[in-house]
Formats: sequence, C-alpha cells, structure tokens
Amino acid sequence: MQGERNPVDSSSRRTKPAIPATPGAVRHAGTEKRGAVVAALMLAMALAALDSTIVATAVPQIVGDLGGFSVFSWLFSGYLLAVTVTLPVYGKLSDTFGRKPVLIAGAALFLLGSLLCALAWNMGALIAFRIIQGLGGGALQGTVQTLAADLYPLEQRPKIQAKLSTVWATAAVAGPAVGGVLAAYAGWRWIFLVNLPVGAVAMWLLARHLHEPQRDTSGPRPRIDWVGALAVFACGGVLLTSLVQGGVAWPWLSWPSTALFGTGLALVFLVVVIERRAAEPIIPGWVWRRPTIAAVNLALGALGLLMVAPTVFLPMYAQSVLGLAPIAAGFVLSVWTLSWPVSAALSQHVYRRIGFRNTAMLGIGAAALILLAFPFLPYPGSPWQPTLLMLLLGGALGLFQLPLIVGVQSTVGWSERGTATASVLFCRQTGQTIGAALFGAVANGVLASRLGGASDLDSVTRALGTGAAPEATRRAIAEAVHAVYFGAAGAAALAFVALLVLAPRRFPVLDSP
Repeated sequence: MQGERNPVDSSSRRTKPAIPATPGAVRHAGTEKRGAVVAALMLAMALAALDSTIVATAVPQIVGDLGGFSVFSWLFSGYLLAVTVTLPVYGKLSDTFGRKPVLIAGAALFLLGSLLCALAWNMGALIAFRIIQGLGGGALQGTVQTLAADLYPLEQRPKIQAKLSTVWATAAVAGPAVGGVLAAYAGWRWIFLVNLPVGAVAMWLLARHLHEPQRDTSGPRPRIDWVGALAVFACGGVLLTSLVQGGVAWPWLSWPSTALFGTGLALVFLVVVIERRAAEPIIPGWVWRRPTIAAVNLALGALGLLMVAPTVFLPMYAQSVLGLAPIAAGFVLSVWTLSWPVSAALSQHVYRRIGFRNTAMLGIGAAALILLAFPFLPYPGSPWQPTLLMLLLGGALGLFQLPLIVGVQSTVGWSERGTATASVLFCRQTGQTIGAALFGAVANGVLASRLGGASDLDSVTRALGTGAAPEATRRAIAEAVHAVYFGAAGAAALAFVALLVLAPRRFPVLDSP
C-alpha cells in the first residue's frame, strides 16, 4: 500500500494534486481528457440512475402489452438483486485488472440487457433480461464511484462526487417524465432502446480518453476467486430474494420463507469458509477488520434502511392523507434531490475543519431529528410541512454520505479502492432491501390493527386510488407511515452510534491520493 498513514484527516490540510504512483492508477493527460472521462462517468451513472424511475412510469403499458401483473414487481426486484450481489465481484475485478476493462464490460452487458428487454415477448423474458441488465448495472454503480476517486486528489473529490449526486437528483426528477412521454408516444420498448446511444457514447469516451498504464505482467498471474464469486452471488441472491418476497409472495412464517432463510444462512457459512481459504478473496476480511471501513459499512447500511421511509411511503402519505395528486405528491418527495447534492458539494468545507467522522455524525444526527419530527406533524396537515422536512433531510444526508465515501476511498491505496468502494455500496443496497421488507411489515401490521385485519398494504393503497378514502383509512395510513418514520429515525440513530463507537476520530488517510 502506498504512502504512510497519517493519524489525522488529510482533510485538515491542503494536498497538492498528484498522479498516483500505483502501477494501476489512472494517468490522465491534462484537464481536457479528464473532462471527457468525467462526462463518460456521468453518462454511465445516468444509465443506472434513470433505470428504475423511467421503468416505473411505463409499468401500466408493459403489463397491458405483455401481461404478468402478478409478477411485474420482479422487474425491479430482479434488477436490484443482480446489482447488489455483483457489486463486491466487480470491486475486486477492478482492483485486479483495472477500472477501464471492468467498466466497459459492465456497460456492454447493461446495453445487451437493454436491447434484449426491448425485444422481450412476455413478462418472464422481460424479467430475465432485466436481471442481465442488473449484472451490468453493478459495474456501472461501483466502478464509476471508484474511478471518480482515482481521477482526483482528495481535496478535489467532492467536486466529482457532487456531479455524480446531481446525476441521481436529475434522474429522480426527470425519470418519471421521460418514461411517461416515451411510453405514451413512442411505446414502452423505447425506454430500453434509448440506453443504447447514451451507453455507446460513454463507452467511446472511455475507450478513447481513459488511459491506465500497462500493468506489470512479470509477477505471478492474478488469480480470480470464481468459486467465491459464485458463492457470494448465490448467497446474496437467496437472502435478498427471501427479504423481497417474504410477506408478499408468501407469509413470513411459511415454509418457502423458512427454506430460503435457512439456505441463505448455510450459504453465508459456505462463503466464509471459501473466502478464508482463497488466495485473492472477492470479499476480503480486511473490509470488516479495519474499524474505519467496518463503521462506514454499518453506517451506510443504516442509510439504505432509513431511505425506504421517504422513497416508498411518503408518496402514499401525500396522496392518501394530504389528498395531493400524484404529480404533486412526487414533488413533495423530489425536493430532497435538490438539497442533497448541494449539501454534498459544500460538505468539504465542513470535514476539512472537523474531520470525516464528525461531519457525518453531524449530518446523521440532524437526519434522525428530522425523521423523528415527521410523526408529530399535525393531522392532516399542509403539504408544505413534509416538503420542508424533506428539503432539510436531503441536506442532512448529503452532509452524511459523501464524507464517508470520500473518507473511505482516501484510507486505501489504488489496489484496494475498488473493493472498499464496492463494500460500502453493497451495504447501502442491502440496507435498502432489508428496509423495504422490514418497514413493509411494520406498515402492514399497523394497518391490520387499525382496520381490523386489512393487512395487505398494496390492496389498501389501490383502494385509495379509486376515490376519496374514508377517514378511518386515512388515519390508519397516517399512523402506519408515522411508525415507519419512527423506525427510520432509529436506523439513523444506529448509524450515529456505529460511527461514534467504531470509527476513529480521525480517518487514517493516506498521504497520496
């Protein structure tokens, strides 16, 4: 590993931009070429960011054409599972073979999946092709974040991270509109076909302008832990499937749920055995043995957990309790995409003074208080009240997430950066999956107790769309969402405690970027 470890954040001092000395590091010739690579990264990230929002809008047209309403949720679950379980695999591959070949291969696989999705003849085929898309999407999400850290020294990394955050914010706002226009005027298949020219431009820019030095081939040939990769994929797939489908496709205490959880736990044991014996493990033990990375893994897992409350339940609350139209309800949620990237871009001025850990604790502490305030809003209340809370929440989470990602990437050298970045992103994705299952069960339980057995949250929300909801139903929905927000505040508190107890006060940042 390059450089010596500094006992304090290098965020507290100025560093001179330097090209990493690691053999595999990115070598860029001038600002112009680096700008072209950044443009490619933003295009690649846009493919992943737009995917879910643009597809969700076209679901009615897709189901009307292909059928399969009972399983259409797997259009999203299948993609999410594939992205999540491949993140650590791509992280290790990028550390072994370089970022460029992994990112280009992942983008090519994503585009192949997009083309196949546009040619799908039934819902089963479309779901299978969405999984292929997800296999490439894991490379887009993880490798783009890693390469962004390679391109810039520590003091400049907030700039590129803010740009990537802006891509996600723009996708959240523009995705539904773009999906609706394409589905209405061009046909739903075009929501997948539009990926092809965007991805092609990104791949061309990467191939032409991203230059990584020749790797030293005189040493032993890199060994890929394919057995470990397969075990990780199987383990993650089984456990995440049990969480996604539990309480939806079958009851939590049914034999399918028990069988999947049991198989998943057995596979966890198998993964540990395989990875401990592997020469180059896909998930090396150091991502949990180093307190800094372990703390950030847990904290971002909690972030994924708490994000479910606003993204999944706030639109339903806005429509059923506040009586807003779908577009207005979407605006209540989307305002956090305005404050999040702004706060992330400005966070560097905070963590340079007080350090990565304290900045993140400040952000997640504020987020916990904001989430806790939501259940105390007056009933039924005015739309500006949750809108203001979402604006504040985006600012708090921008102050929380970016310092942790930049901080972790700065504590490792080039040869470990892909694995470390994939580790924290994997934990965040897993937290979102667990949160969807956990908070869905909480909301269903509250509804069941308030409405005398109406335990299917989906059927309740569909009934709300048919007209004015009865007062008892509106109050039940409000109480269910309040319970979810209490849980989200608890997740924020867990993230705060993980950083307080496990993370060092000053991240051990390397002297070299």
